[in-house]
Amino acid sequence: MTLVLYSTAFLLDLILGDPHHWPHPIRWIGNSISWVQKQLRAICHSEPALYIGGAVLWVVIVGVTWLVTWVVISGLSAVNIWLGRLVELWLAYTILAGRCLSDAAMDVYRALESGSIEDSRRQLSYIVGRDTSQLNETQITRAVVETVAENTVDGVIAPLFYLFIGGVPLAMAYKAINTLDSMVGYKNDKYRAIGCVSARIDDLANFIPARLSWLFFTLAAVFLRLNAVQALRIGWRDRYQHKSPNCAWSEATVAGALGVRLGGPNVYFGELVEKPWIGDEHRVITRSDIKLTIRLMMVASLIALLFFSVIYYAVERGI
Repeated sequence: MTLVLYSTAFLLDLILGDPHHWPHPIRWIGNSISWVQKQLRAICHSEPALYIGGAVLWVVIVGVTWLVTWVVISGLSAVNIWLGRLVELWLAYTILAGRCLSDAAMDVYRALESGSIEDSRRQLSYIVGRDTSQLNETQITRAVVETVAENTVDGVIAPLFYLFIGGVPLAMAYKAINTLDSMVGYKNDKYRAIGCVSARIDDLANFIPARLSWLFFTLAAVFLRLNAVQALRIGWRDRYQHKSPNCAWSEATVAGALGVRLGGPNVYFGELVEKPWIGDEHRVITRSDIKLTIRLMMVASLIALLFFSVIYYAVERGI
């Protein structure tokens, strides 16, 4: 039943995506983070206090997320097993973000196709943290490819990983960890202290999924008849060409599969951040690489689902 439930959730995500008018647990988590952070900042005024407040923020958000998810599923299952399963399916579906990521990338692609650089920059600004106001088409395309490659890990591969390890409560707790990092895990003056714990634990949570993405993207390159050898080689060679210990694994593998160069310096919150280049520039990146990267993401995600399903089945059967 578990394999059917998670596979169905995967298909629902591909079909439905994330309709904006539908209720979504991740938005509730985000609102909770904002509220708790505001309360903590009201009482934590020094930097050491903010470090402690950041730890409290993490424990409260992640702990409550896991507990509420478990209580809701267990409580409804006690009332009616099929009602519990239905809610479990809905929650598992909301945890996955492959279609949402694909749609956001295609919004930028369509803006580029229409010839509107301003619209392209605007659409890109919704999915990246860097300054997009001065980017040209090549830089915009590179940013989209990087975003899809990186977020395949925390949007699909890692959620599936935690679903199969600890069910929906653990996967939802992972999404809380990931949302905390995206909201407070910055190394600037405002968030350095209060976001330290969130950023460090997010690195730990993504450690295994990021490394699995190297293999999944390489296999996806084989099926899509891209350069799988380069994907494997560049993915390993440039795996640490990023300040994050995890991001470059997927980005470098995609760069190798496409034969393009990613990374480089970018402006974040008004400051120029020097970042190393990832991959070898065998050719200039083009807007068509956005579609190729989406295909890589979809195939790699399916491979992840099949891989985790086989492992889960083998463990359940004692093979």
